[in-house]
Amino acid sequence: MGMRVIKTAIAALAAIYTALTIGLDPPVSAGLLAILGVEATRMKGLKSSFARFVASVLGLFLASIIFIVLGFHLPAVSLFILIVFPVLSRLGLKDGIVTSSVIVFHVFAKEEVTAGVIANEILLLVTGLGWATVINMIYMPREENKLVRCRTELEESLGGILREMAATLRNPARLWDGQELLKAHAACEEGARLAELSRENRLWGAPSYWETYFEMRRQQLEAIQQMLVQLAFVYEKMPQGELVAKLFDHLADDVKSDVYKGEVEEKLHRLKERFKRMELPRTREEFEVRAAILQLCHELERCLAIARRWKKKSHSGEPHLHRIERENSLPPGERN
Repeated sequence: MGMRVIKTAIAALAAIYTALTIGLDPPVSAGLLAILGVEATRMKGLKSSFARFVASVLGLFLASIIFIVLGFHLPAVSLFILIVFPVLSRLGLKDGIVTSSVIVFHVFAKEEVTAGVIANEILLLVTGLGWATVINMIYMPREENKLVRCRTELEESLGGILREMAATLRNPARLWDGQELLKAHAACEEGARLAELSRENRLWGAPSYWETYFEMRRQQLEAIQQMLVQLAFVYEKMPQGELVAKLFDHLADDVKSDVYKGEVEEKLHRLKERFKRMELPRTREEFEVRAAILQLCHELERCLAIARRWKKKSHSGEPHLHRIERENSLPPGERN
């Protein structure tokens, strides 16, 4: 927010000085239009400026007709609002309603519709929105450091969740407050939001590493939630639970790796084959618990499959992340 305020101040100042230089009236309106045009990302800034310009020109055209027909009276302003605002909203130009009103009220205050007045208002639009666009394009804050921090928090929380699941399999009476799950969801949502901002600042190109990464983690969190549902049915300690707990311990250590080794998946497949060779349950309780453990293995397999598919697709993005992490570990003077 602090940087956006600075950008807004620079854009407004530049727009006002430009308007004064070329003799626009009133010059401060160019600064107001620049303030409205500064946005959080480059893509949003371009879309916003375009929408505001088109909406303002359209509103100016319709208002001119209304003022010529009805004169410069207050009911004419009300009629402009009743007609133009719904039209702009229907056309998807709601962002331009305020800027359009600023321009139209200028014309109403001057009480004349001439080529000179129209040209003055259009130049005010070009000056204000133009400087807002220039400032938007020149500088946008980089989100990589925040993204790396979200990734670290998310992976630490995932590791904690997996260790808690392993501990619960070893001791079904164990109580867990679920804080790691809440932290994981929060970090994933924040990371996805920052990844979207980063993409909008690039203007073009395929989805970034970060978008793919946080989408993968979102899918894995959904699979983990399903595993937690099955884990709730494991109300007695079983030898099979201890075997699966070892897989969760292994996975908790591997969750931070960018390379999919497949060791846990191989062990899981061997374990499922081993389950088939075991004696059948002798009691209803044993049957229910072992069935829940088996379903837990199925959900774990789905979670691993998500990682396997993602890391094949994102191989070209991995060096980018390694470079970010490496640069963040260097002193500021040694970074690229």
